[in-house]
Amino acid sequence: MSKIVILTGAGISAESGLGTFRDEGGLWSQHRIEDVATPEGFARDPELVHRFYSARRQQAAEAQPNAAHLALAQLEQHWAGEVVIVTQNVDGLHEAAGARNVLHMHGTLGGALCAACAHQWQAPMEMTLATTCPACGAQQARPDVVWFGEIPYHMEEIISHLEEADLFASIGTSGQVYPAASFVQEAAANGADTVELNLEPSEISRAFGERHFGPATEIVPKWVEGLLTGSNA
Repeated sequence: MSKIVILTGAGISAESGLGTFRDEGGLWSQHRIEDVATPEGFARDPELVHRFYSARRQQAAEAQPNAAHLALAQLEQHWAGEVVIVTQNVDGLHEAAGARNVLHMHGTLGGALCAACAHQWQAPMEMTLATTCPACGAQQARPDVVWFGEIPYHMEEIISHLEEADLFASIGTSGQVYPAASFVQEAAANGADTVELNLEPSEISRAFGERHFGPATEIVPKWVEGLLTGSNA
């Protein structure tokens, strides 16, 4: 196999201390998704949304990549073909682990976006209503994160990679968020082998030809080692 396309979700970063939508006691459990992860929520209470994402930005800045992130970076470095990581995560831990070929379909916590002119720039650690766009000067800065109801980034490029993939892997995803949940069907329709690596079966687990369950820090390094040594079945 020459081209591997890997989709990662919140589950790969959970062991780095970054909570998922469904974790109890984390940042997400304190707010409704509709209030902090939609354009409508930002329009209703931008100050709340800025506080929420500033907290997430600080949390992500303090997090360290775990063994699963490091294993994928190693795969990218040593695989003879191409490895593309498509991530739903906004935390930047793939890059912190050393990965370079990463597509952030949901944006990044480290980015800021001007709602007035669409300029993108590096976000300060704490964004507020007073944060101004360096391009147009408008005080309409928002996190450069794709919210529910918005179109993910890089979709044409992602679909192109899925059409060319020899192997598609989904790691740490729930299978509940589209369009990412449809990627396995897209890859399989074009002849790719498919594998799910997850803590437990996802909503779309049966769509995969191969499945491995357990903590990401255990199953991902083992899977990568198998690919690099040729011992995977």
